[in-house]
Amino acid sequence: MQIKSMDPMTLKKRLDEGSVILIDVREPNEHAREHIEGAKLVPLSRFQAEKFAGLQDKTAVFHCHSGGRTSANAKLLNSKGFRDAYHLGGGIVAWKAAGLPTRSQQPAGEGRRKLFGLF
Repeated sequence: MQIKSMDPMTLKKRLDEGSVILIDVREPNEHAREHIEGAKLVPLSRFQAEKFAGLQDKTAVFHCHSGGRTSANAKLLNSKGFRDAYHLGGGIVAWKAAGLPTRSQQPAGEGRRKLFGLF
């Protein structure tokens, strides 16, 4: 089963319009390091349990790091009954390559370690 692809610029436009819900299927540590603002975190490792109450009438766009996980899990992603489902072609890597912003968080203390030359 295939899942349709959406390019980063189309996704950005549709996010700005509020016509899609963006779902990040990466793990919490990946999302914490860097994510697309507004993405709902639902890791593949607990995707089966997610109910998505009240969201099935929306168009869903799933994303991972480079697109591999979303493509490989298309059947599972489509099983949640969204009106329409896509994946972000190329994942967050393509989003950044298109010059679109992400939010990054440094692990606690990382800046201090660099300041003192520990890494």
